[in-house]
This record gives sequence, C-alpha cells and structure tokens, in this order.
Amino acid sequence: MQGRSLRIAWLGAGPGARESGGVPGVATDLLQGLAQRGHRVDCLFPGRGHSLPQRLHDKPNLTFVWGTAVQRWDRWYSRTRIGAFVSGMLVRALGSLRLRREVARRHRRDPYDVIYQFSNIESLAVPWRLRDRVPLAIHPETHVMGELRFLIAERGLARRAGATRTLAIAAALMAVRSLVQRLRIRRADLLVCISAVFRDHIVADYGFPAAKTVVIPNPVRMERFPERPRALGEPAAVLVLGRVSARKGVEDVLAVAHELLARGVRARVRVVGGPSMWSDYTKLLDELPAANAEYVGRIQPADIPAELARTDVLLQASKYEPFGLTVAEALASGVPVVATSEVGASEGVDRSVMSVLAPGDVAGMADALEATIARLRVDAAGTRSLARAEAQRLFASERVCDLIAAALQALVAGEDGAGARGRSYEASADAQGSPAAGR
Repeated sequence: MQGRSLRIAWLGAGPGARESGGVPGVATDLLQGLAQRGHRVDCLFPGRGHSLPQRLHDKPNLTFVWGTAVQRWDRWYSRTRIGAFVSGMLVRALGSLRLRREVARRHRRDPYDVIYQFSNIESLAVPWRLRDRVPLAIHPETHVMGELRFLIAERGLARRAGATRTLAIAAALMAVRSLVQRLRIRRADLLVCISAVFRDHIVADYGFPAAKTVVIPNPVRMERFPERPRALGEPAAVLVLGRVSARKGVEDVLAVAHELLARGVRARVRVVGGPSMWSDYTKLLDELPAANAEYVGRIQPADIPAELARTDVLLQASKYEPFGLTVAEALASGVPVVATSEVGASEGVDRSVMSVLAPGDVAGMADALEATIARLRVDAAGTRSLARAEAQRLFASERVCDLIAAALQALVAGEDGAGARGRSYEASADAQGSPAAGR
C-alpha cells in the first residue's frame, strides 16, 4: 500500500447477507480491498443488521454500524411494486438522517480523513458540520436523470406493457429526485464514475465539473467465474441478462431475435431477468419468436456463474448503462459480448471479444452476433481465453481496489498538503490498457 492509512466513513449501499453480484457484490469487493490495503473503514448503514459474507468477518479494520430502519413488505403501502419503491426510499431517507449523529460522534472521537458515499448520490447521512471539514467522495452506480430520460422517451413501450399508471408515478418521483441529486452532487470533492460514458452524462445533466471526476470501473471477483473451456453450442446460446425494464433495449432484443430467425442463424436467444420496482416490460417478451428465443424469468444471483458457463455470446442492447456488471462478468466467464456504445463496461475491451454498436442498431447487432458465432466456431478456446484475460486486465478486484485507494489518498493529500479542494484526478493506468481516460 502506498501512502498512509486512511480513516474512512462509508455511507450508502453495503454488502448483502451472502455472496452475490450486483451492487452488494461490488460493495463487498471494495470493502475487502480497502481493508486489505490497511485502511480503516466505518460502514454506517441505515437498516437493521444482517449477516455478512465470510470474507469480511476477519477484517479488524472494518467496523459495521447498523441503524434501525426496516421496510415491511406486509403493509398496505408496500404490497405493490410502486408502493414498495416509494416506501423503500422513505425508509432509507429517514434511516440516513438518524445516522448523522453517529457519524459526527465517531468523527469527534477519531476524525475521518474522507467520507465515501457509495452507490447513491443523495445520501442524507453526512452531518452539516463535517461538509467543510472532511472531503466527500461520491461513487454512484447510476443517476436518476439518466433513468428518467428513458422512462419518458419509452412511454409508448410502457403503454404496450400495460404500465401507464406506474410510469406516471415513477416519472414524478424521479423528477423530484433528479433535482435533489443535482443539488447534492455539487457537494462532492471527488466523483468516482464507473465509466467515461457515465461521467459524460453526469457532467452534462448535473453540471458537475469534469475536473473533479475520476473514472474507475466496477470490480469483478474473478474466482466467482471459474474458467470452463467449452465448444460452441448447437445452436449457439445468446444470453440477454438483466432487468426487463426501461432503457435496457428490450424492444431491440425482440427485433434482433426476429432478425436472426429471418437470416436462418443457428442461435437461440435466452432472456433472463425480471422487472424493476418502477418499470416492467416483461409483457413485451410475449413477442419473442418461439422458434429461436425464450424468456425464463428471474434467477438468483448465485446462479449467474452457471448461466454464463452455458452461454456463447452475451447481448447487451441498453440505451443507457452506466457500467453493465453482467458484461464484465460475461468476459470473466470467457464469453464474448455484443453491446451498445452506451454500455460503460465495453470501454477499452479488445474488439476481438467486444463488438460495440450504436443503440438501436438492430441489423448491426445481428451482424455482430453472426460474426462472433463464426469466430467461436473457428477458435472457441482462443476467443474465450482472450475474453477472460480482458476481464482480468480491466476489472479484477485487485486492480480496481488499487485505483480506488489511490484516488482517495490523492483526494486527502490535496486537502492536507495544498489545501486545495476539487483538484483533478484521473485514474489512468494506460500502460495496463485502462478505459479510464475517456470515451
């Protein structure tokens, strides 16, 4: 570890009760990595305590502080998806407000070097008195303005899916949240962006200074996806993995499946995932051609490695995707990817295993799938090996945690040494081929 040990207040999302992917898995990887590098982290969460993944248990420099907030699923206000969405936000907000006193108390006893706000932008747990004393790093996984843009743009799709009422309520809530985020994000001394395309959206939508950003991808725990050599399937297995909701390009997935069928391509499209609390496009999947496609619904996070092990190509057709953890996980599993240019995890990946198309380019996606299947038919082992090597190079937890720790140490050094707030950081590891430096 370079530089001194930092004392960090971690706010926002945290690890799940067991090993999984998604945001909880990213939180687990980052906390483990920061602890291994000698940093002391107080993790302050608004919700009630739960068990943690085993690899966090033996870290003496990780402290978990739990609140009392709990969301009840058997009440009138949480029996529908939109009710659960709204009540969940309120529960988290109230729980975060209660954390303020604990954060301030712990800072008085042993001052924090930095506050690290993970996953969300508008946390209410930062005490007012610390905002000019302790630098704030915000590490969002999405921004509401991006979600809202496509919720509105795709209102026709929402009507086709029978979700007009939910659309109106969700759009109103997101409009308010986007205004709150635009104000809250300005308090950050450093914004950790999970891709360059995401950084560009936040800078444009919220007016955040690009000079106060750093681009660092999400981590992937490579051992969760063991290397399993396999020949090309017959037919080739094309996987679409993720939420079946707004901005995920669901209508383009339908069109690609029909295009592959019309071309006579020996491939079967398998759509895996469920709706979000505020957007449900699953009804549209009734239009998948049964001859070469299927929708199997949601699976458990623990089943994702096995799902990817059966896959030949991953298709990510998103219109807005700050990162796309399933893309990084697919590469770690040795699965080449066809994605749009809005998918952050596509940045910097060798184009032999990553085809990048414009959002909505159905013919281009079909062409890329055909070309990738042909490449696998000729050299499946070499293609899968390169895909995994690219995941190791760009997304391995060790590398990402090194970059996060270095960015936080540079932020604190700027505060302590020059007294300068908001200096520019760029976690460019160009010698290693990092996608951090731009689009």
